[in-house]
Amino acid sequence: MKVTQEVLPDSQVGLEIEIPADLSQKTYDQVLNKMMRTVNVPGFRKGKVPRQVFLQRVGVSQFKAAVIEELVQNAVEKAIKQEEIDAIGNYQLKSGFEDLIGQYEPGQPITIQASVDVPPRVTLQTYKGLSVQAEEILPDPERVDATLTQYQNNLATLVPIEDRPAQAGDVAVIDFVGKVQTEGGDFEEFQGGSGTDFQVELEEGRFIPGFVEGIIGMALEEAKDVEIPFPDDYAQADLAGKPAVFSITLKEIKEKELPELDDDFAQEISEFETIEALRTSLTERYQEEADEKTKANKDAALIEALVEHLEAEIPNTLVQKEVDFLLTQTIMQLSRQGIDVNKMLTRELVDSMRQRTRPEALDRLRRTLALGEVAKQEGIKIEEEALQEKIKEAMAEVEDPSQIDPDRLQQVLTEELLQEKILAWLEENNTVELVPEGTLQKAAIADADAVEAAAVETTSSNSDAIEVDATEVAADDGAATADSTEEE
Repeated sequence: MKVTQEVLPDSQVGLEIEIPADLSQKTYDQVLNKMMRTVNVPGFRKGKVPRQVFLQRVGVSQFKAAVIEELVQNAVEKAIKQEEIDAIGNYQLKSGFEDLIGQYEPGQPITIQASVDVPPRVTLQTYKGLSVQAEEILPDPERVDATLTQYQNNLATLVPIEDRPAQAGDVAVIDFVGKVQTEGGDFEEFQGGSGTDFQVELEEGRFIPGFVEGIIGMALEEAKDVEIPFPDDYAQADLAGKPAVFSITLKEIKEKELPELDDDFAQEISEFETIEALRTSLTERYQEEADEKTKANKDAALIEALVEHLEAEIPNTLVQKEVDFLLTQTIMQLSRQGIDVNKMLTRELVDSMRQRTRPEALDRLRRTLALGEVAKQEGIKIEEEALQEKIKEAMAEVEDPSQIDPDRLQQVLTEELLQEKILAWLEENNTVELVPEGTLQKAAIADADAVEAAAVETTSSNSDAIEVDATEVAADDGAATADSTEEE
């Protein structure tokens, strides 16, 4: 076959394929024989239907459509193989299908146009000598003490109190009835707004603002009404922003008696023998977490800089595949949350989710392509020994190895190890400046505010210009009127 190639945008190759007369006739005969063996025509045994009767029964146009489908499929596959094209996904027919049916005559040559997606065309302008900034994450110096305090609270003994009012940090047992204001101005009880022998820790943030604060200072057996509005952003939409009143009766006050932070405490809550060993372990853990976040910030900054220098044509086949992957991940997450996705997911919702997911899919592909180009240019590869060791470590943590797809596991770990190696190379060959946490976020907000201010200023300037023009027109109209009056 004569095949003419054309480079198309979005990493596609256009194909003009001249199908010779012999292939045209051969395909016609094959489709005819196949359909004649399977079609049922009253009065004839299957496979014994005369050609003219068959064509009259099926219809010439419908039969030609079946021939064209077979002809195009075979021709494109042969053209891809003949031209040694690294095609991905299915072909797209560029010729009008109805036009091909009208043009086709068995035993006569015919020309078709199609296109196929090919691997992305990638150019990475530079990937060495880049200078980027990344936020350095430092561990919270108070986090260890806060964690130990939380452990203490978990093991606290609740001691009944009768000689003082409730105070912050206590645990109170209350009866309460909540009422919300209706449109008519009356207060009515609402579902879920009442409780009996309800235990509440008197700490801010436990309930809607004002509820805990209303209990603090109450005495045993005291009853009072606490007027507090529901927050505007309250999760239950029918209550959000509405005034409410809670009738509260304080039945018990309990004070937390915390255990001592000593070696016995450490042994009770951990595998460590001393409180100092426990503190050291927590300090090291939080330092490791901070270091991992810092590394993630450095990696993200390097990848973002790479993508800025990337020119890539990404075929739609790859984009759709990535969209499908992200969509599947989302659906699996919803299922794990107990949501019946079969009832929730309509065709319209899935289409909408695809549209919203597409930008993220493109971003992920661009990052992957940028890293892949670095590996290609620098010959970065994974040693088989390192891969097998990683596989061995992963399998050691699996309870049921029979549930693991070894090919998929190898693919995932290969990608993971390769990315780690590429990022390590990038860090060695580029400059990463660590800046305090929050610095870049503040800068981004400042830039956004500056852009918004500039837009407002531009709009204001345009508005002033319009007002000036309008004034000038009005003045001109007045002069014209005066001139007209003088002439009269």
